[in-house]
Amino acid sequence: MTTKPMNILYVHTHDTGRMIEPYDPAISTPHLMRLAQEGTLFRNAYCCGPTCSPSRAALLTGQPPHANGMYGLAHRGFSLNDYSRHLANYLKAFGYETALFGMQHECKNPKGIGYDRVFVDPRREAEDLTAWDLCNGDAAIAYLKEAHEKPFFMSYGLAHTHRPFLEIDGSVNPDYLRVPPCLPDNAKTREDFAGYVTSALRADHCIGRVLEELEAQGLIDNTLILYTTDHGIAFPHMKCNLYDTGIGVSLILKYPGNPSAGKVTDALVSQVDLYPTLCELLGIPAPEWLTGRSLVPILENPEAEVNDAVFSEVTYHAAAEPQRCIRTKRYKYIRRYGVNDDYVPANIDAGGSKDFLLEEGLLSRQIDREMLFDLSFDPGERQNLIGCPDYAPIASDLRARLAGHMKETGDFVESGNLPRPEGMVLNTITCIDPDSRDPEDYERIQ
Repeated sequence: MTTKPMNILYVHTHDTGRMIEPYDPAISTPHLMRLAQEGTLFRNAYCCGPTCSPSRAALLTGQPPHANGMYGLAHRGFSLNDYSRHLANYLKAFGYETALFGMQHECKNPKGIGYDRVFVDPRREAEDLTAWDLCNGDAAIAYLKEAHEKPFFMSYGLAHTHRPFLEIDGSVNPDYLRVPPCLPDNAKTREDFAGYVTSALRADHCIGRVLEELEAQGLIDNTLILYTTDHGIAFPHMKCNLYDTGIGVSLILKYPGNPSAGKVTDALVSQVDLYPTLCELLGIPAPEWLTGRSLVPILENPEAEVNDAVFSEVTYHAAAEPQRCIRTKRYKYIRRYGVNDDYVPANIDAGGSKDFLLEEGLLSRQIDREMLFDLSFDPGERQNLIGCPDYAPIASDLRARLAGHMKETGDFVESGNLPRPEGMVLNTITCIDPDSRDPEDYERIQ
């Protein structure tokens, strides 16, 4: 460890899950691959909520979404209870300059978070993701070239790999792609997935430019680099689902003096653990509101464990779909709340894969209200073991542990009264298109 306070470069992509190299060698992202080889790769990391704002808010406050107030999307009227708890603001009290480049999803107005400096390009609304990400990359590179009197916390967020995807890159041939196993393999899903792969390639290029500048400016030896994403990719059965395809995330940590540099760990970790980890690595006190555990023991010994379970949740995305889960190394228990057992189409991002499943009758199918999976034998979460006598003790134990976590953290979901903040925008549970202009596709918020 260096005596000078470490800088922090927080790099995050949108809707990427683990569909990149080094997790999937079929999707070539060489800059992220190099970062993994030089840092510590976490292969068993999970978000606290597989929707954009709740996931990011949990990471950056160290609290689950139902506790920090961000149980819906920031641009749809949700916000943190207390922005002083945001990591960027907490670090300012310890002499850090904080700077935001590009995407964030913790506040409708990026200047409302409290960063010292904010660089967000207005062309985001033009949906030219390449230009937007590259422009914010240019701003990030210019920032790195400055003389820095203070250590910095630099958030560099990419719109990639969020939909809508760009035109498929010439190097990506849909005919030779393997779609995620939770999707049917056909021409429509392959073409849809090719759009994602193109976006992942662009993200890696943008990230590479910033990492190369960090090295060129001689900052690499005094900077902690954190790369992650918010949740699974924006395809059916993935984003906004509590299956591992929704809550599983990429996570790479690289920092000077890392004893596990170049190593991989299978330890069970949550993004809520990152706040206390950074505090310990920086030598600053961890605030009392944190609910996660420092990952430093794992960094010192990749075979160590700090969690026997992690938790994730959905309350709102485009529409209400309350559900909670507990995941251990071997088992996953999911419980759905509310009155709806059907798929909620507004919570599935538009695209060819969604279109295909709708045409095949997705909305005539139902989802189990309780699910239990033995991940040792069923990593794809296909066989629901609720009701199986041999697994009854496991189900009972996980129900109780989930209930205990919910009580300890003040979860409201079992009351049946979901908070409805003033100004929230919410689709009905039967709405097909979350961007519909039809007033009948929106709930009337009282």
